[in-house]
Amino acid sequence: MQVQIQRRRWIASALFATVLSACGGGGSSGTGGFGLAPGFGADAPAAQKIIIDSDYNTMSDDGQLGVMAAQLQAEGKVQVMGITVVSGNKWLRQGVAEALKSVERLGVGDRIGVYAGENYALNHDHADVQAELAAGAGGDGYLGAWSSPEPRTDADLVPIPDGFATHTQVQPRSAVDFIIDTVKANPNEITIFAIGPLTNIAKAVQRSPEIVPLIKQIIYMGGAVHVPGNTTKAAEFNWWFDPDAAQFVVRLPIPQVVVPLDVTDTVLMDRKIYDRIAHPARPTAVTEAFRQEWFAADFESDPSHTSNIWNTLTIAYLLDPRYATEVSEEFVDVIARPGDPQNGRSIGYATPPAGLPLQKMKVVKKFDNARFFDLYVDLLTRPVPVTLKP
Repeated sequence: MQVQIQRRRWIASALFATVLSACGGGGSSGTGGFGLAPGFGADAPAAQKIIIDSDYNTMSDDGQLGVMAAQLQAEGKVQVMGITVVSGNKWLRQGVAEALKSVERLGVGDRIGVYAGENYALNHDHADVQAELAAGAGGDGYLGAWSSPEPRTDADLVPIPDGFATHTQVQPRSAVDFIIDTVKANPNEITIFAIGPLTNIAKAVQRSPEIVPLIKQIIYMGGAVHVPGNTTKAAEFNWWFDPDAAQFVVRLPIPQVVVPLDVTDTVLMDRKIYDRIAHPARPTAVTEAFRQEWFAADFESDPSHTSNIWNTLTIAYLLDPRYATEVSEEFVDVIARPGDPQNGRSIGYATPPAGLPLQKMKVVKKFDNARFFDLYVDLLTRPVPVTLKP
């Protein structure tokens, strides 16, 4: 009851904010005909409808989740409404190119549309990043898009090992409009996989706050709730790249599940798992692309090497929450102070501090690793192109 009251209050205040134009103006491009992903029939009522909101890469963890989702869609277990791309790991133009190649490689470009989203964080620029590092933020040195010049044209893109998409085009609508339209057309049915910075989602809610009570749930790969960060000592990369967006979204009265570093740091791909995917009996375009990713050289040269596969845990949780063997319920918040070394830090509270509009959400802490890796290997080594199963 308390959650419902919170959501009603949010609707009233959000609509008032819209009248005052406090949410940046603009609007969605309509809702007609957006209930299904391109080419996906209406005969799979049990499929869970998802939007993958991602700072995409072809076959690292974002791309791996894309493969898993496409194969599960072929089974009728999920319906991928679309992939919305945001800057984070890479600048938007590069991420869009890699998402297009991903769906084309899988043979699902006519069924899963790719939508270009936001290129810059709400309030976190290069000067802020430099100030945070100078103030002692520390971390593993990974800065994602900030590590390379922003591509201004397609000629500036970093080549994809098996080539760019040749016939799959980005969708004409923006990612923000697509999120708004799809949620409105499918009320209380859309799960958003927030596996990159949260800029697209924040912008969608700012533009159309009435979608808040219509979102079924958000499942994040983000945050470091009770463990150190990675990009900085305090913060996990996705929420650090756009802390203001992260703070805004986690405070929304929407059912939310956080898959943070707390658990992803304990689910590591080892050489045996790598070999099952990179060197299968029947190679595919996916397994070949997997063998070209950034982690491959370390696995090929070092039998003891391990690697994170962060985002992939989220879709296993959606399929069956019992993959998570330990889950807490906490009030989660994000620090948003550009230039501060604590910027992007996530905090979990048993009792929310007075005056903060925090939401109680599920925080995943442990996973059934053996069961998960069986699913992971299976989905990444299935035949490609992906074909719909009867």
